[in-house]
Amino acid sequence: MENTIEQVKSGMVALVGPPNVGKSTLLNTLLGMKISIVSPKPQTTRNRILGVVNGDDYQIVMLDTPGIHKAHNPLNLEMVKIALDSLADVDVIVFMVDVTMPLPDPKTSTIKHLEGCKTPTVLLINKVDMVDKENLLPIIEAYQKLFDFKTILPVSAMEGDGTDLLIEELCALLPTGPRLYPDDIPTDVTERFIVAEMIREKIFLLTGQEIPYSTAVTIESFKENPNKQIVTIHATIHVERSSQKGIIIGKGGKKLQQIGTAARQEIETLLDQQVLLKLWVKVQKDWTSNPRFLRELGF
Repeated sequence: MENTIEQVKSGMVALVGPPNVGKSTLLNTLLGMKISIVSPKPQTTRNRILGVVNGDDYQIVMLDTPGIHKAHNPLNLEMVKIALDSLADVDVIVFMVDVTMPLPDPKTSTIKHLEGCKTPTVLLINKVDMVDKENLLPIIEAYQKLFDFKTILPVSAMEGDGTDLLIEELCALLPTGPRLYPDDIPTDVTERFIVAEMIREKIFLLTGQEIPYSTAVTIESFKENPNKQIVTIHATIHVERSSQKGIIIGKGGKKLQQIGTAARQEIETLLDQQVLLKLWVKVQKDWTSNPRFLRELGF
């Protein structure tokens, strides 16, 4: 007797929108684990992060993308390109906005990037826990005028409110077919990638002004010692100028120690074992404008 492949609601969903609207928070909430870093600062997400959301009768492969914004330098231009490229070849687009943002301007709204798009698109209005219900209607009406959304859903990505309804709506729009990934794989990114991102997140949270945007993190070595139940990780924090190196290290090395401690605690949760994290800071002059270095970072 032949084995029949299980048929479920299955497909690719691009999660796009302006910076800092909660896309990464939503993905982490849907997965029930953290694979995409989060900070209050815009443009935290730089790469496309893939998360696989599994249910008994569905598999939603969700692409968390960098925020669509007006970009100037090569790094930011590449981030926006990654986001817009994700709109091609997906089954559904989820366009996410923040309820506390100003009402959209038809001329400048990032929604204009959807012009001519035939892919079914759902609008998510996030952070609805921050406004009174009666204030939602004019916001919904303003977005309805800009694009023919399949549906408009208010959600709170942080609280998980409205996410069940989102799953229902996505399943209604997705084709029926086999699962695209084994159901025990939550993402296609490596542990090394997530570890580098966790270190970068702590820099975003613990430093100010332009510092987070001038830093990149690479993992130099990642060695597991099963006998001692410890993972030793060597990572480099790249900055653009010597003055930034001094700020990251801090007086007496305190800032770097603070970043390392916060990152190590989260990495230990991810890997479920003890971690020895060693950080170095290196000046990589004007790396955000260096195409070769951007390629090394995976752009």
